[in-house]
Amino acid sequence: MSTDFSQDFFSLFNLPRRFAIDGSALEHAWRTAAAQVHPDRYASSSDAEKRSALMQATRVNEAYQTLKSPLNRARYLLTLSGVDTQEDTNTQMPAAFLMAQMEWRENIEDARAGRELERLETLSRQLRDESRAHQTELEQALDQRTDLDAAALLVRKLRFLEKLDQEIGDAIEALLD
Repeated sequence: MSTDFSQDFFSLFNLPRRFAIDGSALEHAWRTAAAQVHPDRYASSSDAEKRSALMQATRVNEAYQTLKSPLNRARYLLTLSGVDTQEDTNTQMPAAFLMAQMEWRENIEDARAGRELERLETLSRQLRDESRAHQTELEQALDQRTDLDAAALLVRKLRFLEKLDQEIGDAIEALLD
């Protein structure tokens, strides 16, 4: 297999370019591609062929990791459409979302301070539910409405939620140590 480095990640795995993807089809396509370009298959090849195989394997794995993650997949789709999500520079969010973030942080800090493992686990489940709801909105914005501005805002929201989930995970880990 020779990987065409100009191909987008969806084409690499012969998947439609959309947010909603078939996870098992992605997994199967990745396993097939990874097996074809695995560097061990080129152990007795020339140095140039070994380097090429390593570059191809790296590309296949990068594509898989990008498409497997809903947040990374959305970022990638937006990038393919020429949209910068401005996650590092645009912190403007709807007031209700910012208020909810403050409440989440207060609840996390209270549960951490009170050493309430069960409360942290509940917060984690609630946060994941909220993330799934945003992913559903993201699918509609990208695949149905092609509303790239709404999708970029949702990516920024999901990044906030991802950071909160990490805070909860860190708090749980600290309590378990």
